[in-house]
Amino acid sequence: MPFKERAKRQWDKNAIVYIFLIPTLIHFLVFQVYPFGFSLVLTFLDWKIIGDPEFVGLKHWIAFFNDKLAWKAIWNTVLFSIYYIVPTMALGLLLALIINSGVKFGGFFKGIFFLPVVTSFVIIAGIWGWLFRGTETGMVNWIISFIGIDPQLFLADSGQALMVLAGLSVFKVAGSTMIYYFAGLQSIPKQLYEAAKIDGASAFRIFWTITFPLLKPIHFYVAIITTIGSFQIFDSTFLLTGGGPNYSTTTIVFYLYQQGFAGLNLSYAAVLSYALFFIILVVSLIQRKYLGKETSLY
Repeated sequence: MPFKERAKRQWDKNAIVYIFLIPTLIHFLVFQVYPFGFSLVLTFLDWKIIGDPEFVGLKHWIAFFNDKLAWKAIWNTVLFSIYYIVPTMALGLLLALIINSGVKFGGFFKGIFFLPVVTSFVIIAGIWGWLFRGTETGMVNWIISFIGIDPQLFLADSGQALMVLAGLSVFKVAGSTMIYYFAGLQSIPKQLYEAAKIDGASAFRIFWTITFPLLKPIHFYVAIITTIGSFQIFDSTFLLTGGGPNYSTTTIVFYLYQQGFAGLNLSYAAVLSYALFFIILVVSLIQRKYLGKETSLY
């Protein structure tokens, strides 16, 4: 059948669908495709909003590869991801297992665990900064003083600040991770658990051989979204540390913000954004390779 006739038949069959898709398509082109393409062109220009852009070729890309602070920001982001991804997944799974176990007042606990997700990040960050204040008046320092531990600097210590920020993000996001895992737990056939109990399998054996493997699609999804979230960390750094001390919490997105908005160096900020894009793409492909395979029930 000629293409023109096939296209006409498809239009006659799905015209109302295409009409309703037009606003979404326009939105996608204007706010996704166009900025993506414009930022790519911007990497080859020198433009500070005021004045005409000047073509500079690979100047900004070369500057990026020679920028020690940019690579430190990338390394800080990788470290943050290490501190953040596994604890977030582990805590989310633990909370989901508690809710799924049939504990009394499960709905109440589910709401408590999910509360940080819907609470303003500014409020949580303010409380976190008070808890981990690097003085004797900080709540955590006051608590650990009872077991003989000296006061810690926390956010004022270049060796501790990034871990404290990661802890904040884990606390904020674990509730949403719990929901994903809870949905996965609900989808596992109950017959598998019943058969394992009849065979005399222990609770740990059931978890390790049935629950954990069959949650592989959830592991993959949660790993992807937590990885992307960890590489885009900005708000906690902006609110609590400002990239310090000694650039120890300067992440790639925070450095991008400094270059693009504080320094009006939009072209270099575009280069940083593409560097971040390629890093996330590579990590996601690796996760896809090792976590994305389908899991069989048998």
